[in-house]
Parts: sequence; C-alpha cells; structure tokens
Amino acid sequence: MSNSDRRHHSARKAGLRFALAASLGLALAACTTTGYGSSPEVAASTAPGSSFDFEGWDGYLGGGDSSQYSSLDQINRSNVSQLEVAWEFPTGEGAPPLFNPVVAGGRMYVINGSGQLVALNPATGEQIWESSLEGRIGVRGVNYWTDGAGDERLMVLNNGLLRAINAATGEVIASFGTDGGVDLRDALPDDVVQPGPLQTSNPGRIYKDTVIMSLPAGAYDYAGSPANIHAYDVRTGALKWTFNTIPREGEFGYDTWPDVEDRNQFGGVHNWSESTVDTEMGIVFIPTGTPRYDFYGGNREGDNLFGNSLIALDAETGERIWHFQIVHHDLWDFDLPVAPKLMTITRDGEQVPIVVQVTKHGYVFAFDRRDGTPIWPIEEVPVPASNVPGEHASPTQPVPTWPQPYMRMEFTVDDINPYLPESDQEALRELFASSRPDSGQGPFVPPSIEGTIGFPGHNGGANWGTVSVDPENQRLYIVSRELPLMLRIQADPRASALEAMPNAEEDNVPYRWPVNFMLQSNGMVAIKPPFSNLTAYDMNTGEQIFSIPNGEILTLEEQGITGVGAQTPRSGPVVTAGGLLFVNTASDRAFRARDAATGEILWEHRFDAGTEGVPAVYEVDGRQYITLPVGGVGHFLGGLGLPEPGPSRYVTFALPEGTE
Repeated sequence: MSNSDRRHHSARKAGLRFALAASLGLALAACTTTGYGSSPEVAASTAPGSSFDFEGWDGYLGGGDSSQYSSLDQINRSNVSQLEVAWEFPTGEGAPPLFNPVVAGGRMYVINGSGQLVALNPATGEQIWESSLEGRIGVRGVNYWTDGAGDERLMVLNNGLLRAINAATGEVIASFGTDGGVDLRDALPDDVVQPGPLQTSNPGRIYKDTVIMSLPAGAYDYAGSPANIHAYDVRTGALKWTFNTIPREGEFGYDTWPDVEDRNQFGGVHNWSESTVDTEMGIVFIPTGTPRYDFYGGNREGDNLFGNSLIALDAETGERIWHFQIVHHDLWDFDLPVAPKLMTITRDGEQVPIVVQVTKHGYVFAFDRRDGTPIWPIEEVPVPASNVPGEHASPTQPVPTWPQPYMRMEFTVDDINPYLPESDQEALRELFASSRPDSGQGPFVPPSIEGTIGFPGHNGGANWGTVSVDPENQRLYIVSRELPLMLRIQADPRASALEAMPNAEEDNVPYRWPVNFMLQSNGMVAIKPPFSNLTAYDMNTGEQIFSIPNGEILTLEEQGITGVGAQTPRSGPVVTAGGLLFVNTASDRAFRARDAATGEILWEHRFDAGTEGVPAVYEVDGRQYITLPVGGVGHFLGGLGLPEPGPSRYVTFALPEGTE
C-alpha cells in the first residue's frame, strides 16, 4: 500500500467502525467538571454539544470543550460601552501573567509573579490562598475537578510531577500518586533514555474522573523524548492508559518511520499546545507537533505518524478512533498549535458534529468528529522538493479545498515592510536575491543550505489560545500573525551531534538551523501590513464573514499610522452570547469588544502594559465579569521602543452595579 493510500485508509477504516456506534447514540454518558458535579445523560436524539457547559469557566479556554465561548449575555452590544474596571489583582514581581483565569467552586484561580497558584474571590479580587509549590508550573492555565460532594481539585503539572491541589486550600493532596505527585517519566517505555523532568504549559484535559496529559518532547534537538499521551485517575494518580505518539513495533503507523536499531531514540511528536474533550462522545482530540529535529528529517524517512496529526482517541481507553495527518514528514516546525474546536453545523440539511483544526500555516481543516470524514475535500498537492543532501521531503502535502486560508500564503520582495529604514529594506531585497529562488512562495518550500525565506513560518499563523468558536451561530474566529523567517540549515559534524541523532550514518548527518525571525533594526517584522488579522468564518458554508486588521502598534500610532494590525499578538479571542467578540493585543496595549457579526469595534480600553493570553468570562451573584492578564511588553515586541510597561496584574471588567 502506498503512503498516500495508507494516509486515507486508516481514517476510513476507523471511521466505518465508529460510525455505527455513533449513529446508535451520538453522545455517551459523561460527567462534566462543573462546580456542581453534574452528570447529564445525553439522549441519542439530542444535538451534539447541547449539554456542554458554556456558562461556567472551570478549565483552561473555558473548559474541556476549548470553545472560548460564554453563553452569558448580561454584557451585550447595547451596553458594552459602559464597561468599567471592577477590580484588579497585582501579581507582583516576576514573569508577566499569561494564565487563563479559571473560575469554579466559588473561587478564581490565577498565577502570580512568583509562579504560585493564587485563589481569589471572583467578585472582589481578594486573595483567599497562595500555593507553596517548589519549581515551575504551567503558565497558561489549569483544570478543575469535583466529585460534587466536597472533593475539589486543581490538576497541576509541577516540575514534571502531576499533582492534585486542594482547590479550597491550595495544599498538595498527599494521597495522590507518591507523596503527592506522579512523575510523568515513570510510564515511558523502558528502552527510552530518561529525560529531565517533563514540564509543559499544556494543562491537559479532564474527562469524568480521568486527567489526560500530553507529555512534552523534552530537548529541542534530535534527542527529544517521545511525547506520549498518558491518562491518570484524578483521585489516586494511577495510570489508566497510554497512547504512543511514535508507534511502537506492532502498532499502527510503525511503518511510517525507518526500521532501525536505534528507533527508540526518535522523539518529538508532542502535543505541547492544547487538547479538547468531547464529553458526550467520549473522545479526546489531540493535535500533535513535529518529530525531532524540526527542520531536517533525513534520518526519519517516511510520513512519521503521528506527527502533525489530529488524533481522535477514546477517552476511556486511549484507543485510536481516527486520525488525519495534516503535515507529512514535517520540515517546517508546523506543530498543530491550537485546541481543536467543536460545533454542530447544518450540512445538506443534516446536523453534523464537526471538529475544526486551525494550523500555523494558514489552513482550516474541518472533519466530522465521529469518523474523521473531511467536511470539504482535502487534496494531496505537489510541493517543492528539498535540495538538502539526505533529505526525504514528502512529494505532496494535504491542502483543504475549502475554507480559503485565513492569511496571506506568500511573501515576495514586493511585500517588504515599507515602515522599515531604507537600509533594512535594501538588505531584505539582497536576502531574497541570495536565497532559494522559490523562497516565500507558499508554506511548503523546504529549508535549504543557501537559505529559504519561510512564510507563514512556525511562529506565524495561529498559535495557542488564538482561536474561538460560537457554537450557537456556527462561527469560527482566528487571531493570526504574520512573521516570516529565514530557514538556513547547516551540517553539524560534531561527534556529540552524531551521537544524539537517531539513525545517523556517514551519509546521513545532522543539520541544524539558527533561529532568525528576520526582525529588523526598528523591531518590526519584515513583511508589510497587515501584521495581524482577525478572521471570522461561517462554518455552515465555510465562507469568510470578515477578515480585518487586528489591533495597532503604539509607535506607528504616534506617527498617525493606523489600520496595520498588532505585531505578533499572542491573544485569545472570547465570544459571548451577548453578540460580542473580546480580543486583547499587546503592541497597542488594548482590550476591545467587537460586534461578533461584523468585527466593528464597540468598546476599547488601553492599559499601561501589554496583554496576552485568554480572558475569562463568568458570573457571580447575577453579575457578569471579564478578567484578563496584563503585564510586560509582549512576544517579539522588545525592539519596538514601546514605553516601559506598568505593573503586572489581572484586570476585571463589569457593567456598573445596577445596570440592566
């Protein structure tokens, strides 16, 4: 069977098995992790997703469904202009916060500058407790679990140890794991060289009484460890199941890697970003990343499953239901960077539950989440060949025929940023002339020894937290950024490099790539505006509703230049049933409420510091609040000459008391 046949046969075969079970009952009995510990039974006739909790915010991105959507509508298009600051919580000295606040059990959970979890009164910002953990914790968020009878837990990865934290007190629950923790390395196969502590900012997901954790790949090099998926009992820490993201002998996908003696040393394929749980169907959707090394794969001939794949796993057992590989034999570090998004659309007069995967390289992939059938055709398109000795680039890559990409897909000499000094513009023209001739002409031009100008690039497009959905109106929203880079790789003949590279041979040596994001002397990106877009899709049709510049840059605003889009935003849009789309941007230090149907700005607030990460929307005693992290300069913004940022803090907005 050819690689192309094999790629699609797996999804079809698994889909046929699962379709029958799905048709008998689209939703399996599931327990949602709400503050009330409810366990809704979902009837077969119920529309998929109708029992999802869109009112609470009890997990990263709002909850296990990762929607970044709130059904609260007290704040709406008619009154959003009245929003005011309700309270602030200073995080103190240390790293600026990115952490998505979680609200459950009558408390809000955030992170402070010391890297400790803090519980706050969500109506006032008053501190209730502060943890005393040693070492790092994930900086993007946590998930909350309760049995509904007084046992409340936050599941936290702390210096490579999965811990259960008492949500009421902030204390480590000693009965979880061994002395209060589970070392994620303990469940790795015996023949894997033990890496350092496996720490990641992906907080995992909770399904019923199971916490599903995605391991990081460890070293950013050939020696990265396999980033398997582990599931643990929320109460005890006992291992429930493991899914090998790099298949072991006898497992599906094994033949997409070289069959070599040191095969166990292949690493990467990590879900560093985010994941999503469909609590009704009992599926966890895992988007994976690039096999190591990220920009050269001469030693890993083949498609390299399950790299760069959307994997649907049975949340009870870890068994693969279906998968789709979005990038074959990745050479661009095109990790799948955002949580899969769930909704139910109307297709040919039928209600179809779908999962949407947005990528770094500009494409939107949509599948029937029951069996992986593409909603719109996906074609295997011929792509440029590699000219690097020993490389085995895939001759084709999957490209959706619809929806259209959410960003520009090319960067040419005519697209050089006009707001750069003339000397920088001339240097970029010379760089184009000396680089691989097809540089910038689509996302799949391979890295090269002479240098390839890559676009969209592995820090462009979408990234963690930058996609939200409105499941009621079947809309998808994407915050994207445009950041070209130089992909120039060179052979590394050092003995230590050869030793670290699996399947190294005399004619198969490691290549490495020095990071160059082409930021210019004034701190700006190399490409002309828009630097960031906010794009909305109607997922019933796949049509774009709007695509508009997202935010500004303070230093350009001072010159009267607007409408350019923020530079490299790392911001999480949130949609509400009040018809609002909230988006924060760091390069102009702004928080905006837009009309979710048109993108029109209805309200804006400016801070004295950058704002990144995902806001939280919640309600206390009938009053709706929105809290977001504020602090620091922002990602890739250090050279722009922005004013020194004010203090780091969480800022909460609400309507004035008594507003109707």
